[in-house]
Amino acid sequence: MRRFWREVGVVGDADGWAVQLDTRPLRTPARRALIVPTPALAEAIAAEWRDAGDQVDAARMPVTRLATTVVDLMPARRADAIAEALGFAATDLLCYRAAGPAELVLRQARAWQPWLDWAARVHGARLVATEGVMAVTQDADALARLRAVIEGLDAWRLVGLHAAVTLTGSLILGLALEAGALDAEAAFALAQLDELFEVEQWGEEEQQRLRHAALRRDLAATAHYAASLRG
Repeated sequence: MRRFWREVGVVGDADGWAVQLDTRPLRTPARRALIVPTPALAEAIAAEWRDAGDQVDAARMPVTRLATTVVDLMPARRADAIAEALGFAATDLLCYRAAGPAELVLRQARAWQPWLDWAARVHGARLVATEGVMAVTQDADALARLRAVIEGLDAWRLVGLHAAVTLTGSLILGLALEAGALDAEAAFALAQLDELFEVEQWGEEEQQRLRHAALRRDLAATAHYAASLRG
């Protein structure tokens, strides 16, 4: 789609806040009105449309994409989103530790265990860690508590959490990022700890560099989306 607007604005009413392209309201891919719950989120979306070039590239509008997902897919896909996010708890990245080398074992323990402790402290859900890749059975009460946390999120926050979880491979990191307890760059470092350790040893390949850059951008956008919902 070619750019057809000159000005981007934000307007609010009793239903929420909307972005306007000149005088036209921004709509979702399903042609629904894009009404968002906070002015900060509307401004974040507006910024993406102000910065768009002559050709609109949806890949460069991640906050818009998250917001339109809520409007177009919720509540119909809510149960799927909850199940997918909770599914990561059973195989959470933070729970599967290397057997070696010793330096990697130490880094994982120092970097990952505090976030398992955070989940236990904040949500009352203690996940256990194991060495290797064999599946470990997590406590049913811990999983139930995590489910309750996820189910307690409204559609807007749930979509942000789902994005954070799938990007990091960890429900715990996703919850921390969505809540603002963890920033995007720290989430990247934690999620990619093993790979970054290998980069130190062997160097970084070009495809790896590009993949890391894309992940950083997506995590930053997800964190910005979540922060905009918090006000």
